[in-house]
Amino acid sequence: MMLDPFGSPQLFAYVILPILIFCARICDVTLGTMRVIFISKGIKYLAPVIGFFEVIIWLLAISQVMSNLTNIVSYVAYGSGFAAGTFIGMIIEEKISIGLVSVRIITKDDPRNLVLFFRSHDYGVTCVDGEGATGRVKMVFTIIQRQDLPHVVGIIKQCQPNAFYSVEEVKSVAEGVFPDREARGVFSWMDSLRFFRKGK
Repeated sequence: MMLDPFGSPQLFAYVILPILIFCARICDVTLGTMRVIFISKGIKYLAPVIGFFEVIIWLLAISQVMSNLTNIVSYVAYGSGFAAGTFIGMIIEEKISIGLVSVRIITKDDPRNLVLFFRSHDYGVTCVDGEGATGRVKMVFTIIQRQDLPHVVGIIKQCQPNAFYSVEEVKSVAEGVFPDREARGVFSWMDSLRFFRKGK
């Protein structure tokens, strides 16, 4: 006589199955979040691969929900997995820090020390004159790897603590000056999967 590995049908239906659905939704929604991010960053080869596994996992999860329409716990697990997967996907995206960002600094003070600091660290920088609400200002622009943003913000706060700065996503660049350092992080190799390459 074979024993039920899950103890009872009720245990499987109301505990094991919802846990499996919850975990499946975390996986497929996390993959979906990453796929959208990779598409927006122009990483064309990795996004379809992620999409393949994403939809397979989703089909497995939704098929179990549809097979147990009277099981309210499965609905809760499905929705909870979606929420958790979205949150986890956002955290992963922050950790891998792929792509380029434009940093714009506006200051009333002389930005010479800031510009020299940027250039000494091999960041490309452009400085122009501008007119603000209270008078003349200097505007400093630079485009950097997103993974370098904490370092650049630290430079700004050190050299121009009262400066206004903003950070914007950059889709692509044709030419640019970037620090020549070894790739950092597990996902640094993703630059080779883009639609475009940054200029040398």
